[in-house]
Amino acid sequence: MLQAGRIVRSIAGHDKDKFYLIVGVAGNRVFIADGRLRKLGRPKAKNVLHVRPTNAVLDMKIVTTDKKLREALAPYNRGESQEEGGN
Repeated sequence: MLQAGRIVRSIAGHDKDKFYLIVGVAGNRVFIADGRLRKLGRPKAKNVLHVRPTNAVLDMKIVTTDKKLREALAPYNRGESQEEGGN
């Protein structure tokens, strides 16, 4: 299930294979941010069919700045995390 706080991997588009945090959900769109190109204050809208969830969920109360978001996503984008898969 896709909800705010879940880490997802993009599977389509120019950002394919990059990891993002879902910051909001509206219908069949998710709003994703990475803290670098897509800041928390200006997330990207993406079709839910174009992302794959991981098993990781971050507490949105902890990820309050773009820097904290970049630090949380760094192991995923470097390939150090084994958290693939999900619901």
